[in-house]
Amino acid sequence: MKVYPYPRPVGAVTARVTAVRLRGPGDSREQLDTKGYSVVERVVALGRAERDDWQTARLSLTAELPAREIEKKGHWTDVAVVAVLTEGATNVRTVARLAPGVEGGKEWTGEIGLDRDDHLDRASLMVHVVATVGGVEGRIVASTDLEWLIDVTAEVPLRDRELDVSTVSFSRGAEWLRSLRDAPWIVDTAGRMPTVRLNSDFEGLVALVEGRGSKVESVVGEMLLAQMCADVWTAVFHTAIGDLDVEDDGTPLFPPDWRGAVLREMLPDIVPGRSAEEALREVHTRRTGEGSWTDLQPRIQYAAARRAEVPQTLAGTVREIERLDQETRA
Repeated sequence: MKVYPYPRPVGAVTARVTAVRLRGPGDSREQLDTKGYSVVERVVALGRAERDDWQTARLSLTAELPAREIEKKGHWTDVAVVAVLTEGATNVRTVARLAPGVEGGKEWTGEIGLDRDDHLDRASLMVHVVATVGGVEGRIVASTDLEWLIDVTAEVPLRDRELDVSTVSFSRGAEWLRSLRDAPWIVDTAGRMPTVRLNSDFEGLVALVEGRGSKVESVVGEMLLAQMCADVWTAVFHTAIGDLDVEDDGTPLFPPDWRGAVLREMLPDIVPGRSAEEALREVHTRRTGEGSWTDLQPRIQYAAARRAEVPQTLAGTVREIERLDQETRA
Protein backbone atom coordinates (compact mmCIF):
# COMPACT_ATOMS: atom_id res chain seq x y z
CA MET A 1 0.00 0.00 0.00
CA LYS A 2 1.44 3.36 -1.01
CA VAL A 3 1.58 6.02 1.71
CA TYR A 4 1.23 9.72 0.87
CA PRO A 5 2.54 12.59 3.03
CA TYR A 6 -0.70 14.54 2.49
CA PRO A 7 -4.43 13.78 2.76
CA ARG A 8 -6.19 12.16 -0.19
CA PRO A 9 -9.92 11.61 -0.77
CA VAL A 10 -11.22 8.17 0.13
CA GLY A 11 -14.02 8.19 -2.48
CA ALA A 12 -13.43 6.70 -5.90
CA VAL A 13 -12.69 8.63 -9.10
CA THR A 14 -14.28 7.07 -12.18
CA ALA A 15 -14.05 7.93 -15.86
CA ARG A 16 -15.76 6.78 -19.02
CA VAL A 17 -15.48 7.46 -22.74
CA THR A 18 -18.80 8.78 -24.03
CA ALA A 19 -18.05 9.39 -27.73
CA VAL A 20 -15.25 9.01 -30.26
CA ARG A 21 -14.84 11.18 -33.37
CA LEU A 22 -12.33 10.49 -36.13
CA ARG A 23 -10.93 12.90 -38.70
CA GLY A 24 -9.31 11.94 -42.00
CA PRO A 25 -7.94 13.56 -45.16
CA GLY A 26 -9.78 16.63 -46.38
CA ASP A 27 -11.25 17.17 -42.91
CA SER A 28 -13.56 14.16 -43.39
CA ARG A 29 -15.17 13.16 -40.10
CA GLU A 30 -16.66 9.98 -38.69
CA GLN A 31 -18.38 9.13 -35.43
CA LEU A 32 -17.22 5.75 -34.15
CA ASP A 33 -20.25 3.55 -33.51
CA THR A 34 -20.96 2.44 -29.96
CA LYS A 35 -19.67 -1.09 -30.64
CA GLY A 36 -16.24 0.51 -30.99
CA TYR A 37 -15.88 1.14 -27.26
CA SER A 38 -16.87 -0.84 -24.20
CA VAL A 39 -17.61 0.65 -20.78
CA VAL A 40 -17.36 -2.83 -19.28
CA GLU A 41 -13.93 -3.64 -20.70
CA ARG A 42 -12.82 0.04 -20.68
CA VAL A 43 -11.42 -0.30 -24.20
CA VAL A 44 -11.76 1.80 -27.37
CA ALA A 45 -11.19 -0.14 -30.62
CA LEU A 46 -10.28 2.42 -33.28
CA GLY A 47 -9.78 -0.35 -35.84
CA ARG A 48 -13.56 -0.55 -36.09
CA ALA A 49 -13.67 2.73 -38.02
CA GLU A 50 -15.39 2.44 -41.40
CA ARG A 51 -12.38 3.97 -43.13
CA ASP A 52 -8.74 3.12 -42.45
CA ASP A 53 -7.24 6.48 -43.44
CA TRP A 54 -8.29 8.39 -40.32
CA GLN A 55 -5.56 10.62 -38.94
CA THR A 56 -6.73 11.90 -35.56
CA ALA A 57 -9.24 10.83 -32.94
CA ARG A 58 -10.98 12.89 -30.27
CA LEU A 59 -12.36 11.10 -27.23
CA SER A 60 -15.12 12.69 -25.17
CA LEU A 61 -14.72 11.93 -21.47
CA THR A 62 -16.77 12.20 -18.32
CA ALA A 63 -15.12 11.83 -14.91
CA GLU A 64 -16.87 11.63 -11.56
CA LEU A 65 -15.26 12.86 -8.33
CA PRO A 66 -16.20 12.39 -4.66
CA ALA A 67 -17.23 16.06 -4.62
CA ARG A 68 -19.09 15.88 -1.32
CA GLU A 69 -16.01 14.55 0.48
CA ILE A 70 -13.71 17.11 -1.15
CA GLU A 71 -15.98 19.96 -0.16
CA LYS A 72 -16.74 18.68 3.35
CA LYS A 73 -13.17 17.93 4.46
CA GLY A 74 -11.69 21.06 2.91
CA HIS A 75 -8.13 19.72 2.59
CA TRP A 76 -7.95 20.45 -1.12
CA THR A 77 -8.17 23.74 -3.00
CA ASP A 78 -7.62 24.80 -6.62
CA VAL A 79 -8.97 21.42 -7.71
CA ALA A 80 -8.34 20.48 -11.35
CA VAL A 81 -9.02 17.30 -13.30
CA VAL A 82 -6.73 16.15 -16.10
CA ALA A 83 -6.84 13.23 -18.54
CA VAL A 84 -3.48 11.72 -19.48
CA LEU A 85 -2.96 9.51 -22.53
CA THR A 86 0.35 7.62 -22.74
CA GLU A 87 1.91 4.85 -24.84
CA GLY A 88 5.16 3.23 -23.79
CA ALA A 89 6.02 1.96 -27.27
CA THR A 90 6.29 5.49 -28.67
CA ASN A 91 6.91 7.40 -25.42
CA VAL A 92 4.00 9.74 -26.25
CA ARG A 93 2.18 11.62 -23.51
CA THR A 94 -0.90 13.81 -24.11
CA VAL A 95 -2.63 15.81 -21.37
CA ALA A 96 -6.04 17.53 -21.46
CA ARG A 97 -7.94 19.42 -18.76
CA LEU A 98 -11.55 18.60 -18.02
CA ALA A 99 -14.13 21.20 -17.00
CA PRO A 100 -16.57 20.95 -14.07
CA GLY A 101 -20.22 20.41 -14.82
CA VAL A 102 -23.24 21.92 -13.12
CA GLU A 103 -23.43 19.48 -10.21
CA GLY A 104 -21.03 21.21 -7.84
CA GLY A 105 -17.85 19.69 -9.21
CA LYS A 106 -19.04 16.07 -9.15
CA GLU A 107 -18.92 15.51 -12.91
CA TRP A 108 -16.13 16.87 -15.11
CA THR A 109 -16.18 16.61 -18.88
CA GLY A 110 -13.86 17.30 -21.79
CA GLU A 111 -11.98 15.84 -24.73
CA ILE A 112 -8.53 14.45 -25.38
CA GLY A 113 -6.95 14.06 -28.81
CA LEU A 114 -4.93 11.24 -30.32
CA ASP A 115 -2.69 11.60 -33.39
CA ARG A 116 -2.49 8.30 -35.24
CA ASP A 117 1.11 8.86 -36.33
CA ASP A 118 2.16 9.02 -32.68
CA HIS A 119 0.77 5.61 -31.73
CA LEU A 120 1.58 2.05 -32.75
CA ASP A 121 -0.53 -0.23 -30.59
CA ARG A 122 -2.30 0.56 -27.33
CA ALA A 123 -2.36 3.75 -25.30
CA SER A 124 -3.34 4.03 -21.66
CA LEU A 125 -5.86 6.67 -20.55
CA MET A 126 -6.01 7.76 -16.91
CA VAL A 127 -7.74 10.63 -15.12
CA HIS A 128 -6.07 12.42 -12.20
CA VAL A 129 -7.33 14.96 -9.69
CA VAL A 130 -4.77 17.67 -8.95
CA ALA A 131 -5.07 20.18 -6.09
CA THR A 132 -3.24 22.44 -3.69
CA VAL A 133 -2.66 20.65 -0.37
CA GLY A 134 -1.12 22.36 2.63
CA GLY A 135 0.06 25.25 0.49
CA VAL A 136 1.79 22.95 -2.04
CA GLU A 137 0.40 23.24 -5.57
CA GLY A 138 0.05 20.51 -8.16
CA ARG A 139 -0.29 17.46 -5.95
CA ILE A 140 -2.07 14.44 -7.43
CA VAL A 141 -4.66 13.66 -4.77
CA ALA A 142 -6.72 11.02 -6.58
CA SER A 143 -6.74 8.95 -9.78
CA THR A 144 -8.91 6.43 -11.54
CA ASP A 145 -8.23 2.91 -10.30
CA LEU A 146 -8.44 1.30 -13.73
CA GLU A 147 -7.13 2.68 -17.00
CA TRP A 148 -8.92 2.84 -20.32
CA LEU A 149 -7.06 1.22 -23.22
CA ILE A 150 -7.13 2.98 -26.60
CA ASP A 151 -6.28 0.38 -29.26
CA VAL A 152 -5.48 1.91 -32.66
CA THR A 153 -5.75 -1.39 -34.58
CA ALA A 154 -8.31 -3.62 -32.84
CA GLU A 155 -11.79 -4.02 -34.30
CA VAL A 156 -13.34 -5.34 -31.09
CA PRO A 157 -13.03 -3.50 -27.74
CA LEU A 158 -11.68 -6.35 -25.63
CA ARG A 159 -9.05 -5.87 -22.93
CA ASP A 160 -7.66 -9.39 -23.23
CA ARG A 161 -7.86 -9.31 -27.03
CA GLU A 162 -9.98 -12.40 -27.12
CA LEU A 163 -13.73 -12.79 -26.87
CA ASP A 164 -14.71 -13.60 -23.30
CA VAL A 165 -16.80 -16.56 -24.40
CA SER A 166 -16.31 -20.10 -23.16
CA THR A 167 -17.86 -23.03 -25.04
CA VAL A 168 -19.06 -25.80 -22.75
CA SER A 169 -21.53 -28.67 -22.79
CA PHE A 170 -24.35 -27.66 -20.49
CA SER A 171 -25.64 -31.23 -20.19
CA ARG A 172 -22.22 -32.54 -19.07
CA GLY A 173 -20.92 -29.42 -17.34
CA ALA A 174 -21.24 -28.17 -13.79
CA GLU A 175 -24.43 -28.97 -11.92
CA TRP A 176 -25.77 -25.43 -12.18
CA LEU A 177 -25.26 -25.56 -15.97
CA ARG A 178 -27.03 -28.91 -16.33
CA SER A 179 -30.23 -27.31 -15.07
CA LEU A 180 -29.94 -24.83 -17.98
CA ARG A 181 -29.19 -27.40 -20.69
CA ASP A 182 -31.96 -26.10 -22.99
CA ALA A 183 -30.43 -22.61 -23.18
CA PRO A 184 -28.19 -21.76 -26.17
CA TRP A 185 -26.04 -19.51 -23.95
CA ILE A 186 -26.05 -17.81 -20.58
CA VAL A 187 -24.26 -14.75 -19.20
CA ASP A 188 -22.28 -15.46 -16.03
CA THR A 189 -21.76 -12.30 -13.96
CA ALA A 190 -20.42 -14.04 -10.85
CA GLY A 191 -16.78 -13.34 -11.62
CA ARG A 192 -14.74 -10.15 -11.85
CA MET A 193 -15.94 -9.60 -15.42
CA PRO A 194 -19.02 -10.94 -17.24
CA THR A 195 -18.52 -14.15 -19.22
CA VAL A 196 -20.70 -15.68 -21.94
CA ARG A 197 -21.00 -19.46 -21.76
CA LEU A 198 -21.99 -20.95 -25.11
CA ASN A 199 -23.78 -24.31 -25.07
CA SER A 200 -21.92 -26.72 -27.35
CA ASP A 201 -24.85 -29.14 -27.21
CA PHE A 202 -26.68 -26.98 -29.77
CA GLU A 203 -25.63 -28.51 -33.06
CA GLY A 204 -24.19 -25.89 -35.41
CA LEU A 205 -24.48 -23.02 -32.91
CA VAL A 206 -20.73 -22.55 -32.38
CA ALA A 207 -20.09 -22.49 -36.12
CA LEU A 208 -22.79 -19.86 -36.59
CA VAL A 209 -21.41 -17.61 -33.86
CA GLU A 210 -17.87 -17.96 -35.21
CA GLY A 211 -19.01 -17.01 -38.72
CA ARG A 212 -18.27 -20.33 -40.38
CA GLY A 213 -20.51 -21.61 -43.15
CA SER A 214 -22.53 -20.15 -46.03
CA LYS A 215 -23.48 -16.50 -46.56
CA VAL A 216 -26.90 -17.09 -45.05
CA GLU A 217 -25.34 -18.74 -42.02
CA SER A 218 -22.93 -15.82 -41.72
CA VAL A 219 -25.68 -13.19 -41.56
CA VAL A 220 -27.67 -15.33 -39.12
CA GLY A 221 -24.52 -15.57 -37.01
CA GLU A 222 -24.31 -11.75 -36.92
CA MET A 223 -27.85 -11.64 -35.63
CA LEU A 224 -27.05 -14.21 -32.96
CA LEU A 225 -24.04 -12.19 -31.84
CA ALA A 226 -26.16 -9.05 -31.55
CA GLN A 227 -28.75 -10.87 -29.47
CA MET A 228 -26.00 -12.34 -27.31
CA CYS A 229 -24.62 -8.85 -26.78
CA ALA A 230 -28.08 -7.60 -25.77
CA ASP A 231 -28.32 -10.44 -23.26
CA VAL A 232 -24.95 -9.39 -21.83
CA TRP A 233 -26.10 -5.78 -21.41
CA THR A 234 -29.33 -6.92 -19.72
CA ALA A 235 -27.51 -9.27 -17.38
CA VAL A 236 -24.81 -6.80 -16.34
CA PHE A 237 -27.43 -4.11 -15.73
CA HIS A 238 -29.37 -6.33 -13.35
CA THR A 239 -26.12 -7.32 -11.64
CA ALA A 240 -25.09 -3.69 -11.25
CA ILE A 241 -28.43 -2.41 -9.95
CA GLY A 242 -28.85 -5.34 -7.59
CA ASP A 243 -25.88 -4.57 -5.32
CA LEU A 244 -25.67 -0.83 -4.63
CA ASP A 245 -24.12 0.92 -1.66
CA VAL A 246 -26.61 3.32 -0.06
CA GLU A 247 -25.88 6.42 2.00
CA ASP A 248 -27.51 7.05 5.39
CA ASP A 249 -30.26 9.14 3.80
CA GLY A 250 -31.12 6.33 1.39
CA THR A 251 -29.30 7.77 -1.64
CA PRO A 252 -27.93 4.95 -3.84
CA LEU A 253 -24.34 5.33 -5.05
CA PHE A 254 -22.86 4.43 -8.42
CA PRO A 255 -20.38 1.55 -8.08
CA PRO A 256 -16.80 2.58 -8.90
CA ASP A 257 -16.07 -0.31 -11.29
CA TRP A 258 -17.62 -1.51 -14.57
CA ARG A 259 -21.02 -1.76 -12.89
CA GLY A 260 -21.19 2.00 -12.43
CA ALA A 261 -20.19 2.56 -16.06
CA VAL A 262 -22.92 0.17 -17.24
CA LEU A 263 -25.56 1.99 -15.18
CA ARG A 264 -24.53 5.39 -16.54
CA GLU A 265 -24.70 4.06 -20.10
CA MET A 266 -28.16 2.54 -19.80
CA LEU A 267 -30.06 4.76 -17.37
CA PRO A 268 -30.73 7.57 -19.89
CA ASP A 269 -32.78 5.12 -21.98
CA ILE A 270 -34.46 3.52 -18.97
CA VAL A 271 -35.49 6.74 -17.21
CA PRO A 272 -35.21 9.40 -19.93
CA GLY A 273 -35.12 13.10 -19.16
CA ARG A 274 -33.63 12.71 -15.68
CA SER A 275 -30.13 13.25 -14.32
CA ALA A 276 -28.04 10.14 -13.73
CA GLU A 277 -28.46 10.40 -9.95
CA GLU A 278 -32.22 10.90 -10.18
CA ALA A 279 -32.55 7.98 -12.59
CA LEU A 280 -30.49 5.73 -10.32
CA ARG A 281 -32.66 6.62 -7.32
CA GLU A 282 -35.84 5.97 -9.35
CA VAL A 283 -34.70 2.55 -10.55
CA HIS A 284 -33.34 1.59 -7.12
CA THR A 285 -36.61 2.63 -5.46
CA ARG A 286 -38.65 0.54 -7.88
CA ARG A 287 -36.38 -2.48 -7.54
CA THR A 288 -36.61 -2.42 -3.74
CA GLY A 289 -40.39 -2.45 -3.77
CA GLU A 290 -41.64 1.13 -3.94
CA GLY A 291 -43.17 1.41 -7.38
CA SER A 292 -43.54 -0.93 -10.32
CA TRP A 293 -40.30 -2.76 -11.11
CA THR A 294 -41.99 -4.79 -13.85
CA ASP A 295 -42.93 -1.63 -15.76
CA LEU A 296 -39.22 -0.88 -16.22
CA GLN A 297 -38.38 -4.22 -17.85
CA PRO A 298 -39.33 -3.16 -21.41
CA ARG A 299 -37.14 -0.04 -21.01
CA ILE A 300 -34.24 -2.18 -19.79
CA GLN A 301 -34.65 -4.49 -22.79
CA TYR A 302 -34.82 -1.46 -25.10
CA ALA A 303 -31.64 0.05 -23.62
CA ALA A 304 -29.80 -3.26 -23.96
CA ALA A 305 -30.95 -3.75 -27.56
CA ARG A 306 -29.84 -0.23 -28.50
CA ARG A 307 -26.34 -0.76 -27.17
CA ALA A 308 -26.08 -4.14 -28.86
CA GLU A 309 -27.36 -2.51 -32.09
CA VAL A 310 -29.98 -5.23 -32.46
CA PRO A 311 -32.36 -3.10 -34.62
CA GLN A 312 -29.61 -2.24 -37.14
CA THR A 313 -28.32 -5.81 -37.23
CA LEU A 314 -31.81 -7.25 -37.67
CA ALA A 315 -32.59 -4.83 -40.50
CA GLY A 316 -29.30 -5.70 -42.19
CA THR A 317 -29.96 -9.41 -41.78
CA VAL A 318 -33.42 -9.13 -43.38
CA ARG A 319 -32.05 -7.14 -46.32
CA GLU A 320 -29.18 -9.58 -46.86
CA ILE A 321 -31.45 -12.62 -46.76
CA GLU A 322 -33.82 -10.98 -49.27
CA ARG A 323 -30.88 -10.18 -51.55
CA LEU A 324 -29.54 -13.72 -51.37
CA ASP A 325 -33.03 -15.09 -52.02
CA GLN A 326 -33.34 -12.90 -55.14
CA GLU A 327 -29.95 -14.08 -56.39
CA THR A 328 -31.01 -17.70 -55.88
CA ARG A 329 -34.24 -17.21 -57.84
CA ALA A 330 -32.39 -15.47 -60.65
